[in-house]
Amino acid sequence: MPDPQPGPGQVLIEVRHTSLNAGELFVAGISETGTVLGFDASGVVAKAAADGTGPAVGTRVVSFAQGAGWAQLRAVDTNDVAIVPDSVDLAEAATFPVAAGTALRALWQAGPTLGMRVLVTGASGGVGTFAIQLAKLGGAHVIASVGNPDRARGLPELGADEVVVGLNDLNHPVDIIIDQVGGPQLVHAYTLLAPGGSVQSVGWSSGEPALLPVGSTLGHRHPISLTSVYNGEGLNDRAKQLQVLLDLLDAGRLKPTIGWHGSWNQVAEAAKALTSRTLTGKAILDID
Repeated sequence: MPDPQPGPGQVLIEVRHTSLNAGELFVAGISETGTVLGFDASGVVAKAAADGTGPAVGTRVVSFAQGAGWAQLRAVDTNDVAIVPDSVDLAEAATFPVAAGTALRALWQAGPTLGMRVLVTGASGGVGTFAIQLAKLGGAHVIASVGNPDRARGLPELGADEVVVGLNDLNHPVDIIIDQVGGPQLVHAYTLLAPGGSVQSVGWSSGEPALLPVGSTLGHRHPISLTSVYNGEGLNDRAKQLQVLLDLLDAGRLKPTIGWHGSWNQVAEAAKALTSRTLTGKAILDID
């Protein structure tokens, strides 16, 4: 592909690492040949923004965009870039924009978590492993739900107070649900909400419709809600979001779970691990 030409408010990044997301595999399936995929990318600024905004040449950064992360060079808006501290590994920083950013936005939308019971479904994935840690940092009692017992390994160490397979063993209401499964499990999760609680809908990995029983959304004295979580293009707080996450990583309070790390030439192997649901946490691709 030809080298990207940055606009006035964009930096050109020499990409070192990117991370794999389920959304990219969906986009790949509907894109024309030649489309450059990739939401997350970390690296070094090769050309500063012409309008004077953003970091200088040589600065280590992490970035988000709706494409061009799987490339050696990426042009990206300075609003979607954050400076990576010297103590932070660039490969680890590449896991943040989509997965950690989405988990953080879901919790920002849900409100204070101190003393709350927070249920994370699909908890062993990229968003889930970050959501567990961030909810715990906010003072929540965290319940991690996984699809099978093998997916539960390591989640208590991240901060999960309880780990359950599915939702059938949950007998007490929850205040906040970070849901990535959708379908019938989303319907079940909705029935578990305490008064005033909310479902933050992040993903729909089940691929199944959700059919709510007649009347289940009516008559609550204290409203409960179902809210979509959007962490894509056009947000004006991306740099702030990334900086919050990088500061937590720098302080040793947040750690990405990395289940696969290799060359971008092995992207098919990483994608297979993700789609077969054998991947725990994130997959990192090195641009070599």
